Amino acid sequence: MTRVALIDDHESVRLGLEAACERAGKQVVFSGSSVTAYVDWRTFANALPADVVVLDLTLGDGTTVTENVTRLVRDGSSVIIHSVADRPAAVREALAAGAAGIVSKSSRIDEVIAAVRTVARGDHLDNVEWASAVEGDRAFADAQLSARERDVLRLYAAGLPLKMVADRLGIAYSTAKENITRVRVKYVEVGRPAPTKVDLLRRAMEDGLVDEEPGER
Repeated sequence: MTRVALIDDHESVRLGLEAACERAGKQVVFSGSSVTAYVDWRTFANALPADVVVLDLTLGDGTTVTENVTRLVRDGSSVIIHSVADRPAAVREALAAGAAGIVSKSSRIDEVIAAVRTVARGDHLDNVEWASAVEGDRAFADAQLSARERDVLRLYAAGLPLKMVADRLGIAYSTAKENITRVRVKYVEVGRPAPTKVDLLRRAMEDGLVDEEPGER
């Protein structure tokens, strides 16, 4: 059973999410108004981290979204931002700090539960709210890959095995592998994680390095 923590300083929001999670078979292990209260509860109860934390973008205790997301991710939980999504800069902060995605507070409750289910599987959200948060802000979205990293990514994402990429570029296999590792790290740093080869293809397409998926050619 997925263990969920709800952190929002509006009690009515928490109560609605609690009821929806329980109907969907999710175990709500904590419901409160601050990350500090959650961490204190974990310490006092000697409890495992929640699998997924649904976190309000702005809490009333003066903490920043970067502080809250970083603290929760380091504690071992995946984080979904539950927000009115009217502050794209703060949303970008949350994604850069490691949040798995955002869900608007105007979304239907079943969409929030679906997001919890997706993130609990280890996947990131790829939704309209996420896209709108990064749209037009290339300083945030651009992973700033080097020319070599772009070359390696272009060939690897297009379907070539890494050994063949290295041969094509005249570099060592270890160098090609190191470049792909750096590419993944850079995409994580700008809130666009790419843990699989399919994700790397998607990022390469988004950045114009690959025109279309290989199977569509």
